[in-house]
Amino acid sequence: MNTHTQRGFTLMELMIVVAIVGILASIAYPSYVDSILKGRRAEGRAALTDLLQQQERYMTQRNCYLGFSNSNGTATAVAPSPNTACGGVTATSVPFKTWSGDSLTNSAYLLYADTCPDGAGGTLSIADCVRVVAKPIKEDPDAGNLRMTSTGTKDCTGSKQSVCWK
Repeated sequence: MNTHTQRGFTLMELMIVVAIVGILASIAYPSYVDSILKGRRAEGRAALTDLLQQQERYMTQRNCYLGFSNSNGTATAVAPSPNTACGGVTATSVPFKTWSGDSLTNSAYLLYADTCPDGAGGTLSIADCVRVVAKPIKEDPDAGNLRMTSTGTKDCTGSKQSVCWK
């Protein structure tokens, strides 16, 4: 007597497993993406705090802050206007780390510094106040640019202010 049993899965069993995996993936993926964004934002906040500390050191040495722009990781110092606002200091290179993370290729944000808004539509002198900004390399519409000033103000340009400094 030769009994031969077939082993394997039926098409119905396979489809049920695929459906279950699909449902689990549709639940888990948004949480994964949210966790990645939270990690990037934490990296940006840490980089801004570090940059602001470097700016404060620069201030104690030169009696002004240093404004600079950042285009694709290439930072360029912006001379104060007028130069006398900073004791005639003009920088040719930026002595600060201008990206978040351990290297430019692995960073989530590019950093730059400019003048603080005065609350009336204008700006304060760079000798009095600096605003450091972390611009995301990959889009983050909820937080946008993270910003921090030497006066202690923290905000962002995104659509959900509650996620910026959490």
